[in-house]
Amino acid sequence: MKKLIFIILIILGLPLLMQSIPTEVLKMRTFDAFITPQPPSDNFTVLNITEEDVEREGGYPFPRQRLAEIHNELLAKGAIGVGWVISFPQPDRLGGDKNFAAALGQGGSVIAMFEDGKGLYPKPTGIVLKGDDIGGILSTGVKENLNTLSANALQGIAIAPTEVDQLVRRIPLLLRTPDGWVASFGVQVIKALTGTRSYIITTNENGVQEIAVRGLPAVKTDSLGRKWISWVKTHETNLQDMDVTGRYVFVGVTASGVMPQIATPVGLLEPHKIQAALAESMLVQNSPYIPDYALAAELGIFTLSVALIWLLLHFMGITWGIVLSGVVMASTGYFGVYMIQQGILIDVTWTLISQFVTGAIAFYLRFRQQFKLRLQIKKQFEHYLDPRQVKRLQKNPELLKLGGEKRYATFLFTDVRGFTNMSESLPPEDVAFIMNKALTAQQKAVQDNGGMVDKYIGDAMMAIFNAPLDQPNHEQKAIETALDIRLNMALLNDELESKGLPSIEIGIGIHTGDAVIGNMGSESRFDYTAIGDAVNTAARLESATKEHGVSLLIGMTTARMTKFELEYVDEIKVKGKDTGIQVYTYGV
Repeated sequence: MKKLIFIILIILGLPLLMQSIPTEVLKMRTFDAFITPQPPSDNFTVLNITEEDVEREGGYPFPRQRLAEIHNELLAKGAIGVGWVISFPQPDRLGGDKNFAAALGQGGSVIAMFEDGKGLYPKPTGIVLKGDDIGGILSTGVKENLNTLSANALQGIAIAPTEVDQLVRRIPLLLRTPDGWVASFGVQVIKALTGTRSYIITTNENGVQEIAVRGLPAVKTDSLGRKWISWVKTHETNLQDMDVTGRYVFVGVTASGVMPQIATPVGLLEPHKIQAALAESMLVQNSPYIPDYALAAELGIFTLSVALIWLLLHFMGITWGIVLSGVVMASTGYFGVYMIQQGILIDVTWTLISQFVTGAIAFYLRFRQQFKLRLQIKKQFEHYLDPRQVKRLQKNPELLKLGGEKRYATFLFTDVRGFTNMSESLPPEDVAFIMNKALTAQQKAVQDNGGMVDKYIGDAMMAIFNAPLDQPNHEQKAIETALDIRLNMALLNDELESKGLPSIEIGIGIHTGDAVIGNMGSESRFDYTAIGDAVNTAARLESATKEHGVSLLIGMTTARMTKFELEYVDEIKVKGKDTGIQVYTYGV
């Protein structure tokens, strides 16, 4: 069993450790479902250039002169700055770049750059590094805007990398270049809003830890400098309404066929809406992030909780094991949801699945063990115990301690007298008939009084009272059994005489005391029985019935606990004891 749980932990732990695609998808979808939605900050608005706008303006792209007019009109309407999530790497054929550059120079303007994979990079500016220069994601190359325009506005990389399920959730606030760092579009917007000239990168031994713009709280990132996006529903407007007063404006195109739509957990979005969500996320207090220790925490929770469920189902029994395992799973789920809603993205989804799988395996093995135990109990006791007692043992095997336990019990031995002479003088079939009848009569008396027929030894029988189940007044029950045996044997003798067969007599010995009771034998063959001084004494009392001329001898420890008025016989010596035993009888 120990080896099996280690194998289960290794097999189920590998997908988590290796961060396999299925486990990562589950993790991301779980975060999507339980991250607390955030309200908009009211610092931003999204201006959509729609299909109608494109038709009204006579097609796309708009002349730069027209963009300058839109820019100035937005500022006149009360916008505190304008960010164009549009790239302008080529000159305007209509010569409007000078006017657009002049417009960009009014207020905090940002224009977008996009990666092109050609290995060219803008010059990094405004960096303060606290710690070693490690971590981050290396850019593949950036297509810059015209110098005329970039001289009058900040430039930011509009990037939206996808996760393993092709959805955007984390965006780098900064990208590495061979010469340093270049900010994303959203970071440049925050810089423009605050009027600062630099951002601060703090690193640790794992990589980037947080990024701060002066005047605002630091934004926690993963070691690659990525920020988890809170998909805030930013206020939107268009060229006709221009509801922009007191807000920074993200301008982008929603007209079909112009800008690509990118898949996110909240649907397909255009680049300017994604960059607006990034800027909103940087202002969210306790914004969600995946800590550096997340994988270690997930592995720790996985190992401890899965092992605990295995132990609970293995040692606590099926009912309590299931109940307590359910508590462990519910607690794990609650912890995972609570941490996500607190903004600390630690996933327990795979752990919950592993808990269920482990629980199912443990439940099956436990059920199979219980089933085999019940079959063993039925096979072992169905011929020796009352059927109702067998059912009790099958329902609750814990009542039976297989393997041996010390118990205080009463032991009854019987023996048919003259069996050897009878077997020599009668045909074998008559001997078998008589013995089967005699032993059946004894067995019935034992079972009717709640005892257990332990074994038959030729013409002798051994019975136990107060094992394997607890039995109140077991001393009294043993004597009542002896009296019932005598009555049954009298009835049997009448039947034998009617068939012309000889009658039989038996001797009965009863004694109470401690004994080791349980499964005894070899690994391949064993029986439920009892061993100990009390057992030997009961057998020797049965042997002593002949010389004392009685059919029943009862030891002192049994006699003092019975309600019968017993007759004192003698103090006899039995083999193996230094002192004599006071014995009693009842009736004939």
